[in-house]
Amino acid sequence: MKFGVFYEVQLPTPHLAGDEGRMFREALEHVALADRLGIHHMWAVEHHFLEDHALSSAPEVWLGAAAARTTNIRIGHGIVCTPPGFSHPARVAERIATLDQVSGGRVDFGTGESSSRMELEGFGVDVETKRAAYLEALEQTCNMMVMTPYPGYDGEFFSMPCRNVVPKPEQKPHPPLWEAGKPDVAARHGMGCLGFNVVGGKQAKVMVDQYYRTLEEDCLPIGHAVNANISVLATLHCHPDADVARRNGEHLKFFGYTIGKYYLNGRVQPGRGRSWEEFLAVKDQFPEIGDSPTSAIGTPEQIREHLRALQAAGVDQVLLMHQAGRLDHDANCRSLELFAREVMPEFVDGEDEREAAKAERLAPAIAAALARKVHLPMPSEIPVVEPYGRFSHFPSADDYAIEGTSPETIAALGLRTPTG
Repeated sequence: MKFGVFYEVQLPTPHLAGDEGRMFREALEHVALADRLGIHHMWAVEHHFLEDHALSSAPEVWLGAAAARTTNIRIGHGIVCTPPGFSHPARVAERIATLDQVSGGRVDFGTGESSSRMELEGFGVDVETKRAAYLEALEQTCNMMVMTPYPGYDGEFFSMPCRNVVPKPEQKPHPPLWEAGKPDVAARHGMGCLGFNVVGGKQAKVMVDQYYRTLEEDCLPIGHAVNANISVLATLHCHPDADVARRNGEHLKFFGYTIGKYYLNGRVQPGRGRSWEEFLAVKDQFPEIGDSPTSAIGTPEQIREHLRALQAAGVDQVLLMHQAGRLDHDANCRSLELFAREVMPEFVDGEDEREAAKAERLAPAIAAALARKVHLPMPSEIPVVEPYGRFSHFPSADDYAIEGTSPETIAALGLRTPTG
């Protein structure tokens, strides 16, 4: 089983001067630590306008900084908001491929449609058609990373002419694809499942079985390769003293609080939040997550017990939700160090053999799925695109006229106005 560290970059409101920069610096320090400790993946969300849930509204920016500070850890978008209202598919393809080149081929391309009213309506994305828009855009984004040139597309949610989208990613045909949270949707389209739900072993087994059953029976890849993996989320705080782990883990309740606020039953006034005060008033109503069979909060042995259940269920990767509320950064880092030293070795031992056996078992189903894929055809003739014939940095007669140059001089210079 593999492990990934999961970053919302949470900062309760109100935000004080310097807090936002500090949070990004701490996140980058934590990623570098995770890389040194041998953690396999890091994942950064893309959220917009959720001011106390996530500062990571432009993950492609700080993930570039994370790539520059690390060597081995895989750099994951968890996720890119993919419907065209958020970003044009060509811009997504450019960003993913550039980060893949910058990181030396370490990118994982997590995708999703978003589900919060704050985000969808903020970008004019229709909640009723977002799934169709997401799937259309994602398929074409993958085509753009693979095809030279991209032949163009005229669809329901976006259109563009024939262009060669560059750079192409280092990983071929493109970085591994993941989908947010829905095992059946992910498997049906040949993507890994980023299970952003905190579950125990029994629930994980249901998800894993559904994922691999769908993959083997009903997969039609949306990309040009199949990424057969399923992950689940676990809240993490590791400490030798169970009481200290539980006290520090109280901060992770804030993650659940903001989920409820933005997705379920909250009332939000943009820019007027005082979430920390609101959270403190209700936090004792939340279950004691340190005692939950779905959390990785406690001593190393307590955490191993939870992870053994996930491993037995067939989970491929556990996403470690480790930072929330006002949890002290140093305590967070010490937690990860203890986890890597005392817990992780048991679960990574034999991982290469497990993955090889899984790949052999799934190879026929994946080959059949890829054979069913219908590829975007290349046009019989690549169109020729001619420029407009003007360039803003070359002065025109109008520019000289503004400066008071005489008509005779303008004529002598051989300049023409755009209309004459």
